[in-house]
Amino acid sequence: MGGRSPREDRRERRPVAPDGLVVVDKPGGWTSHDVVGRGRRLAGTRKVGHAGTLDPMATGVLVLGVGRATKLLTYVVGADKDYDATIRLGASTTTDDAEGEVVATADASGVGRPDLDRAIADLTGEILQVPSTVSAIKVDGKRAYARARAGEDVALAARPVVVSRFEVRDVRAVAPGKPSGLPDGASPALDVDVAVTVSSGTYVRALARDLGAALGVGGHLTALRRTRVGGYGLDVAATLEELEAQADRDGVLATLPLADAARATFPVRELTPEEATALSYGQWIPGTGAPGTTAAISPAGELVALVEDTRRGGADLARPVLVLAPA
Repeated sequence: MGGRSPREDRRERRPVAPDGLVVVDKPGGWTSHDVVGRGRRLAGTRKVGHAGTLDPMATGVLVLGVGRATKLLTYVVGADKDYDATIRLGASTTTDDAEGEVVATADASGVGRPDLDRAIADLTGEILQVPSTVSAIKVDGKRAYARARAGEDVALAARPVVVSRFEVRDVRAVAPGKPSGLPDGASPALDVDVAVTVSSGTYVRALARDLGAALGVGGHLTALRRTRVGGYGLDVAATLEELEAQADRDGVLATLPLADAARATFPVRELTPEEATALSYGQWIPGTGAPGTTAAISPAGELVALVEDTRRGGADLARPVLVLAPA
């Protein structure tokens, strides 16, 4: 993975970064846990977590929380996400992506654009999706991927997800041979570049699998890049090398402050001084009038709490669900 050796990592003690978010452009070949490990070293603290796992083969936006900002990650995980992906039609794999073994092939050269568009339309909107068997979903307390790798038959239940965008960017014929990665004598395949916007809990690998199944030729994912998580896109992401250079230059890792992070994730309630004090003590304040979770920001620009409206005593009040600036 490059960079310093583990021994050098242990020796180096960096100043603790301020509470906040760091948006990483994850490199291919790294697990999300690998990125968290590097983030802990750069931030000078073990209190670092991530929002939404990316597979090792995937690249792109991975949001890290540092310090108190780890408490915001639950909400970031639930945001919708954008991906750019390449789906190979004509082969199915054990993992629904290129890291698995090919279990079936078919000639995909006869798949026309009208058929492709119809199949994609059927996978757009509110759909029921069966997660990949190598997902991190727990089955009787054990991760599905662990059961699958142990040779168990894993049957996961379909669950509702929303695919609000499933757009074809390019379609390319793939002939057998070294450049394509298809073995000599293999059936011709099609590579389909797509851009998708999906709700939390949607597996793009499963979309590739289901698209191939609908067309009768099989399919799997060969490339995946996450370009947005909620309010955080690649435009605010930095590579690990860039983050390390910044921390070396400035003496401490820069983070997106809690209030700015909240503004990118939630609707905002600007508080009066009295309301800010009340929330800091965990007290309820007048309702926000907004559905869901709202960020409550003090007159000084500090994120005091996350609040949700609740009916109480015949009145709509905002109750703190997470206090980040306690009295």
